[in-house]
Amino acid sequence: MAGVDRVIERRLDSGVPLVAQVSKYIISAGGKRLRPALLLLMAGALGYRGEQRFNLAAVVEFIHTATLLHDDVVDESTLRRGRPTANESFGNPASVLVGDFLYSRAFQMMLDADDVRVMQILAEATNVIAEGEVLQLMNMHDATLDEEAYLRVIRSKTAKLFEASTRLAAVLAGVGPEVEQACGAYGQALGTAFQVIDDVLDYAGDASETGKNVGDDLREGKTTLPLILAMQRGTPEQSALIRAAIEAGDTAQLPQIVAIVRETGALDATRAAAAAEAQRAIDALRGFSANPHSAALLQLAAQLLERRA
Repeated sequence: MAGVDRVIERRLDSGVPLVAQVSKYIISAGGKRLRPALLLLMAGALGYRGEQRFNLAAVVEFIHTATLLHDDVVDESTLRRGRPTANESFGNPASVLVGDFLYSRAFQMMLDADDVRVMQILAEATNVIAEGEVLQLMNMHDATLDEEAYLRVIRSKTAKLFEASTRLAAVLAGVGPEVEQACGAYGQALGTAFQVIDDVLDYAGDASETGKNVGDDLREGKTTLPLILAMQRGTPEQSALIRAAIEAGDTAQLPQIVAIVRETGALDATRAAAAAEAQRAIDALRGFSANPHSAALLQLAAQLLERRA
């Protein structure tokens, strides 16, 4: 990760001061750096040690950071990772335009790999992520959303970059299509589980730990899995209360809604859905050589369910 950080610092350099200022503000906020870490771990599991892994890990982090900048503008978010969002600090125009800079810089950097397959994976990923963002926008305040439609959004918006990260490692390692497919399956399943747990934390987390306000998803009119399951399991009155809150983006009844989500077992059922995805990730690595990197990938999937932030 130190190697990735060196690439990030060098490639954030810009002759426009505000570009570097906003970019460094959001990247220096910390975060889990999970996507670049996944690429490095999968590369290690497959025996690849070349320098290009640092470059492509930085690419996926730049793409992820660009989506965060745009996301926070669309969602009108004010808090991320425990501090004001970039749009709160620098304004919406700067956040959108610096997000564009990070996307374009990522595409400059991916050319360094000189591999058409790398370009294919990242071009497809950025396109699918954008489609997922639009799909989520269309689904805002729609209380009729079902589990299948919910999963379609998160597999596009969140899991696709996880999948791209692990596929890129396979391409760098020069493995065959079957192994690349297994790497992609691991990434997609892990990314899906990660987002499902993130949606649990919106109703079960602590703002001081998660770095975002509890109830943000409801405030934005997002119909996430805990709410979908609570409406399915609750009484007609409970379902109507949640439906009205989603449609209005109203958190006035948030304590009652959190209570309903817990009482109906919706949180436990959502965690079980995440556990199934985590198991799918573990199963995808069957047959991989045993080494510290593959062991870490298995451990990551197993520990994801204990996530608190």
